[in-house]
Amino acid sequence: MAIIELDDLRRTFVVRKKTGRLARRREVVSAVDGITAAIEPGEACGYIGANGAGKSTTIKMITGILVPTSGSVRTCGLQPVAQRKVLARRIGVVFGQRSQLWWDLPLAESFTILAAMHRLSGADAKVRIDDLVEQLHLGEFLQTPVRQLSLGQRMRGEVAAALVHRPELLILDEPTIGLDMISKERLRKFLQAERAMQGTTLLLTTHDMGDIERLCERVLVVDHGRLVHDGRLDALRREVALERTMVIDFAEPQAPLEIPGAELARSELDGLRQAFRFHPATVTAAQVVAAASAYAPINDLTLEEPAIEDIVRTLYERGSVRDADA
Repeated sequence: MAIIELDDLRRTFVVRKKTGRLARRREVVSAVDGITAAIEPGEACGYIGANGAGKSTTIKMITGILVPTSGSVRTCGLQPVAQRKVLARRIGVVFGQRSQLWWDLPLAESFTILAAMHRLSGADAKVRIDDLVEQLHLGEFLQTPVRQLSLGQRMRGEVAAALVHRPELLILDEPTIGLDMISKERLRKFLQAERAMQGTTLLLTTHDMGDIERLCERVLVVDHGRLVHDGRLDALRREVALERTMVIDFAEPQAPLEIPGAELARSELDGLRQAFRFHPATVTAAQVVAAASAYAPINDLTLEEPAIEDIVRTLYERGSVRDADA
């Protein structure tokens, strides 16, 4: 049985727009417009789209915060709104812009309270909390009030709080927003390990393609409330083979280079840093690096992936609908 089942799921909102000095006009806006999908236990699925595409609204219906206008949703075999209390013990949720921690209490006390709310025994709670503290490197600020934590520290605490009760399903809504690269990588590695050990199903919404690349095998892309792609990540790459940019820092300044299959996008610092735009169907990133290193030693390089908004726009313009894994 699928852990998440969406069948023609819809959610509309009524907004009032000003049409004159005193006049207002009611308008029905579709935030989610007929999404049908199923996520199986143990899957890691990215749910992506531009701002306002309907991602957070879908998450709120999956977790029982919002009631669908029509269609149906089942989470862990339960009706999210009618069985919300039961469902809360089987899922973990992290909203990047909201906290489930107690602001004025030390982080450790939030974990203890959450363990009691989920009716974990004292011994089981201690083992689980100690493991999360170790894996997420929380020990050094465990006794610090949540309001005094940095954003990276707090987000690691939020993830630990969502996992205290070992949920079957973990839903992350923009979990790495505002984090530096080190904090992002630390969180990604933990989530990979947690899923491998616990078999947790992961549903992730994010604007960071690095999160999707590292954590997900399957991707659902939504645009204006409609599902425009459902398939494996490698299938999405093949379908939307947008241009990438390779930024290379050389050990010494170089004249602008000519690399077969790539276009010089920019040259900076007297040629010490050069960026090459290329299409993955024509030349690979490895070939670009190999060609550049044949000219001069390389100190560092960065691959700039296309933005999620560009991917969504390309899919929408092509009129792509739900895709198979082929």
